[in-house]
Amino acid sequence: MPPTTAAQATASDVLAELAALEDPKIRAVNERHGDDHGVNLTKLRAVAKGLKTQHDLARDLWETGDTAARLVAILICRPKAYSADELDAMLRDARVPKVHGWLVSYVVKKSPHVEELRVRWFADPDPVVASAGWALTSDRVAKSPEGLDLPGLLDRIEADMQDAPERLQWAMNECLATIGIHHPDLRERAVAIGERLEVLKDYPTPPGCTSPFAPTWIAEIVRRQTPA
Repeated sequence: MPPTTAAQATASDVLAELAALEDPKIRAVNERHGDDHGVNLTKLRAVAKGLKTQHDLARDLWETGDTAARLVAILICRPKAYSADELDAMLRDARVPKVHGWLVSYVVKKSPHVEELRVRWFADPDPVVASAGWALTSDRVAKSPEGLDLPGLLDRIEADMQDAPERLQWAMNECLATIGIHHPDLRERAVAIGERLEVLKDYPTPPGCTSPFAPTWIAEIVRRQTPA
């Protein structure tokens, strides 16, 4: 099937192209991580590149509910064209980890509503939604921490991270590491919290990769940032 590049491409056209790229081996690997699609991401990105930005088509692809189609939708949409309520509804419907992560990273972070959504999601009772709030908070911790209660965030992490559901736990752990990396005055406390809670301490880490265990993560990134 030739690449879908025409401006008049429909959601059905894109779904057919993605179906032709389906690889059972890739699906099997993805499904172990909760991602129910079998399209190589390099090829999926090529589909999106051919389509370029088409916001109306992105909306149609999202509405299909198909994971690969939603990933393409994220890549071809106009992030600033979504209202806060639209993004809230999309995030609550994005239960697949890859769709959830891409939506936050590629769309919500570029939205003019990002801070409103961060606050809305941060304390949400749904742990998957809350994980998005924590991910956006980590971004602020690193880039624009003014106005954030960083010691208060450490209090929340210390109290709640150990027993949090997996995706929320990962997001809180990232925030813990981010505070330790970017805020030297709080680094000792961040490391101590990580050492006491031992969250992800034994997580298998491939050679050459940094462990997600916060004390190790903090130490490694700080080491890299320290002039020789």
